Parts: sequence; C-alpha cells; structure tokens
Amino acid sequence: MEQHPVRLVLADDLRRSRLTVFFRLLLSLPHVIWFLLWALLVPFAAVPNWLFMLVAGRPAKPLHRFLAAYVRYSTHLASYLLLAGNLFPGFTGKPGYPVDVTLEPPLRQGRWRTLLRGLLALPALMLSLSLAALGAFGLFTGLWLIVGSLAVTCGFLAWFAALALGRIPRGLRDLIAYGIGYSGQTYAYLFLLTDRYPSADPERLGPAWELPDHPVRLELVDDGRRSRLTVFFRLLVALPHIVWATLWGVLALLAALVNGLVTLIRGRSAISLHRFLTAYVRYSAHLTAFVCLVANPFPGFTGARGYPVDVSIGASERQSRWITLFRVFLALPALFVASAFGGALFLVALLGWFAALVTGRMPLGLRNLGALAIRYLAQVNAYWLVVTDHYPYAGPALRPPAPRDEDATLAPPAHPPDAEAAAA
Repeated sequence: MEQHPVRLVLADDLRRSRLTVFFRLLLSLPHVIWFLLWALLVPFAAVPNWLFMLVAGRPAKPLHRFLAAYVRYSTHLASYLLLAGNLFPGFTGKPGYPVDVTLEPPLRQGRWRTLLRGLLALPALMLSLSLAALGAFGLFTGLWLIVGSLAVTCGFLAWFAALALGRIPRGLRDLIAYGIGYSGQTYAYLFLLTDRYPSADPERLGPAWELPDHPVRLELVDDGRRSRLTVFFRLLVALPHIVWATLWGVLALLAALVNGLVTLIRGRSAISLHRFLTAYVRYSAHLTAFVCLVANPFPGFTGARGYPVDVSIGASERQSRWITLFRVFLALPALFVASAFGGALFLVALLGWFAALVTGRMPLGLRNLGALAIRYLAQVNAYWLVVTDHYPYAGPALRPPAPRDEDATLAPPAHPPDAEAAAA
C-alpha cells in the first residue's frame, strides 16, 4: 500500500515524569504564547506562498521552510500538551522530537488544486477538529471545547493515568498521536507543503500500530463500493433497524444486569445470556456500519456473523468478580473515549455521504476510521454488558501488525531524516 508523504514518526517510550505531567499546562504556557505569536505570522507566509505557487507552480523555498517548521512545531507542542510526548519541545520546529511528522521538499503542484486549496481542505479541517482540534484553526475557534476531540479526550484521561502509573497507556498514546498526525497532514496540505490529500487511514498515517489480543476483534471485508440510491436514503432505509435496535437495547440492558449478578456468583457469564449479548454487540456493530456508510449491504436483524464490517467475540470465559462489581465505574473512561469516537463517526457518515454520492465509493481513509470506531465501540459494549472483562483498547490499529524480523527495529529513530531539511 502506497504511504502518504506526510507521515507520523513515533519514537516515544511511554514513560512519563509525574512532576512534569502534573504541571504540564503551566510548563506549556511559554510555548502556547509563542505558538499564538507564530500563528499570527502564518497568513503572511501562506498567502504569498499561495500566490507564488499559482505563478511558478512550485512553492517559494524560504516560505516553505517557514511553514514546514510551523507544522512540525504545532505537532511537537500538541504532543507535549496532550502527553503523547514527554520531552520539553524546542521553539523552532526542528525535526527530531519523539512525536514528529516527515515533510516533503518543495515540489511542483497543480495550479488548479492550489487555486482551490482552501475549499478542498475544508472536509479535512472538519475531520481534524474531531480527531485533534489543534493548530491555529482549533485554538482560535475554540471548537475543540464543543467537539470533544479524540486526542483531547485521551489526553485528559492520560493525565490521570500517567500520574498514577508514571507512564501513559499505549492505546491512549497511540490514539493521541494518530489524531495529531492527521492534523499534521491537514495543515501540510492547507499550507501547500504537499498536494496529497490527508488520509485518515491509520495504516497509512504512522507506524505499524500495536493491537493486543482481545476477545472482541474486527473483521473487515468491505470493498468500498456503495450504492448511490441506498446512500441517498440511508437514514430512511435504516429506520426499521433503529426501532428494532432500541427495543433490543432495552432487553440487552436487562440481560446485562442479570448477567452481572450471575458473574458475581459464578465468576463467568451464563452461556445463554452470553450468546444473547454477543449477538446484540454484533448487531450494533452492523447497524452502526450501515448507518455511517462504513458498509453497504442492508444488515440482518439477528446479529448473525458474515457482515462486511463484523466483530468476532470469544466464548464465555471466567471474569474477575472485582471488575464485575465495579464495572460501571471502571467503564467511565472508555465511555468518554467512545463518545469522542461517536463524534468522529458522525463526520465519517457526513463526509462519506457526499463522497459516495459523487464517486459511488467510500473513501478508504473514512471507511477505515469508521471501522476503527466500530471496533472500539463493540469492545466498550462487550465490556459494560459483562460479555468480557478485557478492557477496550483505544489504539488506532485495525488489525495486528504484520510479522517483522527479530532484528527489526521497534520504533523509528529518535532523529529521523527530514526530506525538506535535506533538500534545503
């Protein structure tokens, strides 16, 4: 699969200093002031660079360097603020921070795409607000307070985890980095550092994300094709399912309460209740995929296996009685993340609706982001419905990474080569 030229570089070891975590916002204050001052200068570089591109067909090298440094610096600062990185970042946007982005050297770009760049970037900016809500656009509008982006939500939860553990959970760190990486791609596209459109596909954005073993696993066989007719009337077509899902949801909640009591006594779910609840979790995943255009076929009403965007769920197994007793409280962080994923799913459906009507296909990045959200939501449902006591994994992996040689490096080098710097 061809990789995007603006890629996330991740060389963080997950360890965090409790002292700097506790005072992270205070320590970041000089950077925030500097960032806002720098952001005020960006239009005076971006507009002349846009005009130069229209005339010459390529960016002006000094302006390209300035804007590239700004995008890298935004990435470093966002990573530090949201605990994806632990080191105090520099003020110049120099490559080498543990969470960084690679950028292209100044290259020729199409004039038509350059002329319409601001308009073309709007969908990506909307999605960036949902995933990261950072950069000048997010800070100046304050929309991250409304959107509740994935990265900001995970950063908030990571603050408590890092104070307690002295390290950040890998799933939260990876999801924060994923959102920041997409924001980096978006601003690189907007500022004419590349003419490749941002891709929300986790497999094209960063490293091979880790995916621990979990009883609830994603099964994705969708081919991306969409029927324009059913896309146009998707909500109307899904109305019977929405009614059925509401009724089944009430029964599932009652079954989960009974199953919780059974698990407290026996240490495992009742087999009949486990089957009923797993069918509901699968059905919810199918319906979400259909409504949000992550899949095309009309789903069945029973949660049977075989849908193009499906989840496999393991058999009933022993569960901790302590986890079962405090399940409602333990599930709260996962529900916060699930809510943020819901905002991303809304934009996947909205943007995908227009794209599918025009092209007859769901863009791969949107489809995979939607599948990622469905995988996490299914794990959350399975957890709080007492189907499993394995905690939902927030990392942006769709499937386990491909096997690597034993001597392969586990992370990119701490100071990756930067194409733009090398060209300069």
